[in-house]
Amino acid sequence: MNAIFTAGATVIRVGAPTAPPEAAIDLAGTLAAAGVRVTHPVRPDAVQAGELAATAWERIVPTGAAADWVTIGRAVARVHTLHPDDLPARYPLPRCERFAWWRFDALLDEVGPALDAAAFDGLAGAIERHRWWLAYDELVVLHGDVHPGNAMATADGTVLIDWDVLCVGPPAWDHAPMLTWARRWGGPESWYRDLAAGYGRSLAGDPLAEAIAELRLVAATLMRLRAGLADPVAMPEARARLAYWRGEPGAPPWHAM
Repeated sequence: MNAIFTAGATVIRVGAPTAPPEAAIDLAGTLAAAGVRVTHPVRPDAVQAGELAATAWERIVPTGAAADWVTIGRAVARVHTLHPDDLPARYPLPRCERFAWWRFDALLDEVGPALDAAAFDGLAGAIERHRWWLAYDELVVLHGDVHPGNAMATADGTVLIDWDVLCVGPPAWDHAPMLTWARRWGGPESWYRDLAAGYGRSLAGDPLAEAIAELRLVAATLMRLRAGLADPVAMPEARARLAYWRGEPGAPPWHAM
């Protein structure tokens, strides 16, 4: 997690990095060279104080307009053509399924006592139904978290931001969030169609993409419930998400927090 501070035309990102903080600066250069529009570092170095590190970046100002999802699809396609060896050696590049929020059995065990039987069965059923997805055989470099919160429309065009969960896995991983976005989170169906057009193909209906898409919904629900058990402010959204897993007619749309 990062704290963000603005200073004129500069953004300062402060956090406790798990890799040399300069690796993010190196990655920005690699992506830009590959034709992916990214925010550019203002300084080529990082400032460290204890466990914290700060890096300086150009400030991009959102226009408030909807992102151009064709542009996002093209950016994702370019990322998928990269080879892991093309990336800075010191930048973390885990397999996508190794993120902590993808450890479904452990998360379900942790929050299970707070679930009613219908919600538990809905979530556990989805996890069991899709365990096969780990048999994927195509491995590419992934952005890791392609969704509207990371697609920013600016006066100079749309930018794909937040590369903190760069990873490797199947191409379907980067398509999955938008496959269910309109149904669960709101937004027009055209967003995914435009992403697919920019990418060069649609994965709608693809078994692997659809499995990952549903498992991302599982992860979003379990993580929100976990947050709600620690912070009552997060609990109303957790309850709204659980209605979907109970199969309630008219289950409310979800909201990012």
